[in-house]
Amino acid sequence: MAYYAPTTTRSRPGVSVLLLVYLVAGAIVAATHHYWSTLHNLKQIGSALLATVLWPLILIGINLHIH
Repeated sequence: MAYYAPTTTRSRPGVSVLLLVYLVAGAIVAATHHYWSTLHNLKQIGSALLATVLWPLILIGINLHIH
């Protein structure tokens, strides 16, 4: 008796390429708008993370700095 490999393969969970490109673009936009330049407290870190995720809002002129 011969054993055959299964015909279906499992897809491995992971980050999609589109999400990765989106986050890299967000990091670049946030860096060019100086969100990552000074990270001395939690408010500045939170602002930098928000700017990375919500980077299209920065491009239309919305300020994402937490005060």
